[in-house]
Amino acid sequence: MKELSPNTPAEAVAVFRHGIIGSLTQAQLEQGQLRPALTQLSRQRFRPPGAQSTRQYSVATLERWYYAWQRRGLEGLTPRARSDKGRAQALPAQVRQLLLEIRREHPHASVPVILRTLTADGRMDKAQVSATTVRRLFTEAGLDKVGLREATSSKTRLRWQAERPMALWHGDVCHGPTLQVQGKGRPLRIHALLDDASRYVVSLEALHTEREVDMLGLLVRALRRYGKPDALYLDNGSTYRGETLATACSRLGVSLLHARPYDPEARGKMERFWRTLREGCLDFLGSLSSLHEVNVRLWAFLDAHYHRAPHAGLLGSYPQRAFDSLRPAPIDFDEAQLRKALTVRSRRRVRRDTSVRIAGKDWELEAGHLAGRIVTLCHCLVDLSEKPWVEHEGRRYEVHPVDPVRNSRRKRPWKWPHLEESAPLPAAFDPPKALLDKALGKLPEHAPEVER
Repeated sequence: MKELSPNTPAEAVAVFRHGIIGSLTQAQLEQGQLRPALTQLSRQRFRPPGAQSTRQYSVATLERWYYAWQRRGLEGLTPRARSDKGRAQALPAQVRQLLLEIRREHPHASVPVILRTLTADGRMDKAQVSATTVRRLFTEAGLDKVGLREATSSKTRLRWQAERPMALWHGDVCHGPTLQVQGKGRPLRIHALLDDASRYVVSLEALHTEREVDMLGLLVRALRRYGKPDALYLDNGSTYRGETLATACSRLGVSLLHARPYDPEARGKMERFWRTLREGCLDFLGSLSSLHEVNVRLWAFLDAHYHRAPHAGLLGSYPQRAFDSLRPAPIDFDEAQLRKALTVRSRRRVRRDTSVRIAGKDWELEAGHLAGRIVTLCHCLVDLSEKPWVEHEGRRYEVHPVDPVRNSRRKRPWKWPHLEESAPLPAAFDPPKALLDKALGKLPEHAPEVER
């Protein structure tokens, strides 16, 4: 059984008082015996709840407790709070009213600013009241900052959760401490994907950048391992607002959702995970100098602690169990589908030197006949190290990085079509001669014969 203890500090005081006079309330005292018993009890020392030292109680106090117990039991021994508690009785009524009105009209003004302004205006003395007393006054009137924020909010907050694992993934980035890499400070960005229903982290990685392509890489690794979710719930930042991510999710059949701007409470599960990660890992990285060292510590924290620790949102269960017990097997999802969804195609004209520019880098084709043609450039975001390629009229052409030094030593495959026997003769086309023949009245050479 759980230990039975007083519900409130006031009840704890009542139990303490009853412990002192309890023997007297159960004794059969004759007339005149109560006073000597109370006198003897007043010479003893007792330690009140929460006190560091012992003290004695007078006969009058003990007698008051005795008769209060006789009339109302334990309730009679419970100390009553002051009726004017939290009302700043040291202030005149008009000053209290002024403070409350200022708070209602200017909810973002801090207590020190309010007191400093009223003192400068001469409406209050500097030592008339403390900031703590004014804060208690605001709390009693429901005008503390938390109460004001909840009261002024136009949106009702409800605790929600996805119906099952793999129904919704959260994605976000956490800014970690700066890493000292070879004597230079480098930013640390922690990217993560969190399953909503189980709080299981399906992907986590520390990088130096916060780009859309980083998020795509994280998503690819999670998709390969667990399959695709029904929806992806992301922040409203530029990292998650790109056309590439939206197109990839549409091709995969994953709904892409974004939180409202300036509404961090809407993504409470992700924020709570970042807090846990900071308190358990990020705040103790010390003097690490590489992303590899950071990542192995992050993954160890997940596998050895977070995924196996009881979670309040799961009613005491832990993320690993919740994710494994309800997660369905991936259906109709393979590597080919992933590559198709994350292949980027764009139309571009090949330069006369048979080179094209893809993602800020120049690439060269061996197919010289494509010079000047408009072709389709393709590259797959599943593996960023994979080379791009060119598609044209149903055929695929490989490309390689342009090497000007190598090209300076290569032989050009020159061809002169008019010297080849099988080459067709050039088409006859002479505009000045055609005008001259017309002026002289000559019959055009290629005019059709007229029947005579």
